[in-house]
Amino acid sequence: MPRHPVQAQRIDVRRPARRAIARLVESGSESYERGRMLPRLIPLGLGRLPAAEPDRSRAILRLLDQALRAERALGRAGHWTYDLNRHIGLMQAFKAERARSRA
Repeated sequence: MPRHPVQAQRIDVRRPARRAIARLVESGSESYERGRMLPRLIPLGLGRLPAAEPDRSRAILRLLDQALRAERALGRAGHWTYDLNRHIGLMQAFKAERARSRA
């Protein structure tokens, strides 16, 4: 018999939460606009990136990957500056930029 009644009714919310975030990332990556959204996510002006599109896309993907790694580290550490909305925005931008570079 469980010590506390809540323990008997424990519900695993991780799977539905992951599915919800995956849908959010998918829908956000479809409506991604580089010129409007990217400057809010990474602090580097597009004028300082390479001019040729394939090189520019690779540089943006590299910067987004670094920003995602940093944001994940903040989240895992429970740091007070972690921002779930920023994390989702970075994931949306990364997915859209990756699709753009493959096309």
